Amino acid sequence: MASEEKKLSTRLIHTGDWQDYKKFQGYHSAPESLPIYLTSVFAFDDVPSVDQIYDGEAEGYIYTRIRHPNTDAVGGILAAAEEGEDGLVFSSGMSAIVLSILSVVSEGDHIVSSPVLYGGVHDFLTNELKRFGVEVTFVDFINGDVEGAIRPNTKLLYTETICNPLLEVPEIGKISGIAKKHGCYFFIDNTFATSVIVKPLVLGADLVLYSATKYLGGHSDLVAGAAVGGKELIALIRKKIVLYGSILSPAEAWLLARSLRTLELRVRKHSENALKVAEYLEAHPKIEKVYYPGLASSPDHERAKAQFTKGLFGGMMSVDLKGGEKEASTVIASMPSIKFVPSLAGYATTVSYSAKTSHRFYSPEELEAAGITFGQLRLSIGLEDAEDIISEIGSALERI
Repeated sequence: MASEEKKLSTRLIHTGDWQDYKKFQGYHSAPESLPIYLTSVFAFDDVPSVDQIYDGEAEGYIYTRIRHPNTDAVGGILAAAEEGEDGLVFSSGMSAIVLSILSVVSEGDHIVSSPVLYGGVHDFLTNELKRFGVEVTFVDFINGDVEGAIRPNTKLLYTETICNPLLEVPEIGKISGIAKKHGCYFFIDNTFATSVIVKPLVLGADLVLYSATKYLGGHSDLVAGAAVGGKELIALIRKKIVLYGSILSPAEAWLLARSLRTLELRVRKHSENALKVAEYLEAHPKIEKVYYPGLASSPDHERAKAQFTKGLFGGMMSVDLKGGEKEASTVIASMPSIKFVPSLAGYATTVSYSAKTSHRFYSPEELEAAGITFGQLRLSIGLEDAEDIISEIGSALERI
């Protein structure tokens, strides 16, 4: 039967289907912007084609839970930015961190971690890993004896480039050297910095991790995670993505690729604004302390300068108000444009309250050990005019 004689439903289903997409291989032009490949499965010409793809003898895709063109594209962008060999994107930052860790540890292994971390990761390390028979020792990665905490069964050292929420900056090259000396992996969460400010792989880390929801996405419109490292390690982690089903969707992968095109411009502006705000707050009579590595008064300033791109220290800071929960609540409620959100790193300036959000489930002892108080606010400085940000914060501080 000729195609024009096929019934309506058949024509609606098969006109412009996968055979048409294959024509692009022979065209002299292609879409300028990456298309969104909204498909759950991929079609094959024959059974040998399936065998070749499964066996790694031919390029192609099988099922979107395994991999798809949009995640491959984003992984490639991230690998290029980090100067790594390969990259993966996940359905969230937590899935990126959890599955990456589970890829390299097993029952009887040991991890040495910084105690100053995103609260969800701290919870995973403290409580969840016990079920897998993995022990974790928390050590101050700046002033503590990291090497002294390593045991014969230690498999992983873990920290953050700029620690959440007190903006501490460990010496990446030193930790990398310790890890290599003892045959351990070294994973580092680079969410607060991004590759614009520092490239941990270049300094010796084995894996760079991200909540891509934050600066990599940058527009508060997606949730994603990422990991970048060597091909062998990424291949190991990819198996966990397939098994646990945590791959990023095509639409969100497309949004992330879009955002990465402007990452350097955005991070530079975030950093520029943040330094101005930090300097203003440091001199303010109602502020007890400002935590920002760009300030000359910061105990982390020299380490940050030695590792970071010149003049860039990120858009995140924390401040201790002269007061407690009442004063913190008043300031939060007094800022009309600076919204109170349990996240960070979008294009707009926001405020978060670590003791009530990201670190809510820390015990009082853990909060004290991490230096987190109920008079402490975390600011994510956005892309607005710096003077407008300062004016709004200043007006709110007048209310306490």
